[in-house]
Amino acid sequence: MRKAILALIGISACVLAPASEWLASAAHAQDVDWQKVDETLGRKPAVSDDVHRYSFPRTDLAVTLDGVPIKPALALGGWIAFKPAHGGAMVMGDLVLLDTEINPVMAKMIASGLEITAVHNHLLRATPATFYMHVAGHGEPVRLASAIHDALAESKTPLVVPAPTGPSPAVDLDTAKLDQIIGVKGQANGGVYQYSVKRRDAITQDGTPLTPVGAMGVAIGINFQPTGAGKAAITGDFVLTGDEVNPVILALRAHGIEVTALHSHMLHEQPRLFFMHFWANDDAVKLAECLRAALDKTASTKS
Repeated sequence: MRKAILALIGISACVLAPASEWLASAAHAQDVDWQKVDETLGRKPAVSDDVHRYSFPRTDLAVTLDGVPIKPALALGGWIAFKPAHGGAMVMGDLVLLDTEINPVMAKMIASGLEITAVHNHLLRATPATFYMHVAGHGEPVRLASAIHDALAESKTPLVVPAPTGPSPAVDLDTAKLDQIIGVKGQANGGVYQYSVKRRDAITQDGTPLTPVGAMGVAIGINFQPTGAGKAAITGDFVLTGDEVNPVILALRAHGIEVTALHSHMLHEQPRLFFMHFWANDDAVKLAECLRAALDKTASTKS
């Protein structure tokens, strides 16, 4: 009867679901002992709405690609995000690992009831080679945090946050010009200028809205690392529907940007999404214009 009445007045019954889910999630977020989660993971999170996102950068690695030393914020920034859902917490993440670390970490994850949703490269020709393990799970937040900590202990991922050694490196680029071209405001992080570009469509997993999209890893990520004389190394990932994949490949390659990986990150998201990673080292403004041409092939937003 409720659905019939809503249909008669031109309102879909599903419109009411997100609000009720958000209220339930917000209420549960207040019940989570986030301090205990922080202590278990050994770090403080970045908090966006009801999502607590913990960073695990591979500051221990000295990775180079085509002669460029890769800063952790460019392509070595592992993370885990917790979002209250279904009476517990949903956890999603992307861990940066060496090849020798993949199976020990995976074994611990599986033994703790966590899911492995993808294992793959993001870069080509990097030395040493790095791989990316996407994980997911649901349950009591502190138990999830303990399982993640124990799994990461099987790698050399730093589990103690080092004390700051000085101010963050400056980003020697015309960031105002880059913002104008990309169409959103970027943010400096560890000597890298980063963009998070939202899609216009709603993204869910197992019925839970993956919001905020940046914190949950479903926004288009674009990173610029200065390499001198106005040049920058760029990498990141485009978040695409199937129909967008080949138009974006063509747009990137037509402008000299290398496509380095194409794959999924999750198992049960709606709509089905594909993640396309890329690389180039060239004039930063030129690269921004090329990336904007690729963004124009997607259902992305400008702010």
